[in-house]
Amino acid sequence: MEIRKMTEEREQLMLSPFAALSKNTKGRLVEEQKCDIRTDYQRDRDRIIHSKAFRRLKHKTQVFISPEGDHYRTRLTHTLEVSQIARTIARALKLNEDLTEAIALGHDLGHTPFGHAGEEVLNKIHPMGFRHNEQSLRVVDILEGSKGLNLTHEVRDGILNHSGDGVPETLEGKIVKFSDRIAYINHDIDDALRAGIIDISSIPMECLDLLGKTHKQRINTMIVDIIKESMDKNQVVMSKDIKYATDKLRSFMFEKVYIGSKAKVEEKKAQNIVRELYYYFLENPQQIPHYKSTVRNQEEIERLACDYIAGMTDRFAVSTFIDVFVPLSWEV
Repeated sequence: MEIRKMTEEREQLMLSPFAALSKNTKGRLVEEQKCDIRTDYQRDRDRIIHSKAFRRLKHKTQVFISPEGDHYRTRLTHTLEVSQIARTIARALKLNEDLTEAIALGHDLGHTPFGHAGEEVLNKIHPMGFRHNEQSLRVVDILEGSKGLNLTHEVRDGILNHSGDGVPETLEGKIVKFSDRIAYINHDIDDALRAGIIDISSIPMECLDLLGKTHKQRINTMIVDIIKESMDKNQVVMSKDIKYATDKLRSFMFEKVYIGSKAKVEEKKAQNIVRELYYYFLENPQQIPHYKSTVRNQEEIERLACDYIAGMTDRFAVSTFIDVFVPLSWEV
């Protein structure tokens, strides 16, 4: 018997009736032969981990642009923390961990250099707008490896709907949506405390009293609450009180850290880099890798420039900006 089929049978026996079973996937954009060993969701997870877009996350900003300290989060460490939180919840609820992990690992593949600062400026100047969740789907569908990763419908849906107003079709996708928020609120607090941007006394006391005074306690409280509220139900939810405290903590972070703090003072420079590179590549599309002379439509050029810049790491964007705009010293 194929190992994959044995795994699929175990899923049928052991998982919740509300779980997304790998054998019941709605399939891939392009049909392909199944693996003898791995389920479809396991293959999706592996494809994401082995992708270049995933590796680039280690040099993309979470909150702090080009931090010198080794302990500040990057987009990659954020992704791993989301994955860990999501798997914990999925296992407790007897949902599909492989699907949950695949969505979590792929959810931020489309993030720009310089984090949300880069996303904000691209959204303003790119005629089609820019949202990192939509770009993440574009990465796995089209851009990675020049033809995409051909992931399953459920993973693609979870990636697209992990942020904003979108609602994932699966409970596993809903877990990742919660886990993303749990991760970034708490690890951004941790980094902001480390940087001296906030201190523990400035955090709303009602949030600390309800969620916990330490990083570990707050994450645990949120996770346990979701598990208790969602056990044996066809939904993934937080209790009213914990959701209120979580939302209030998020609002506090926007007020004190995400907007106008000293952590963000370099953002205008970063946004200028993204802006100037975008307009440069519109004027010089032949400088974009994989540019083809058959591209004549302005919309196609705009899309190429946006894709190229969105895929850059922070340091590659900076080095490209220097190459393009900073004159070299004259050498005799």
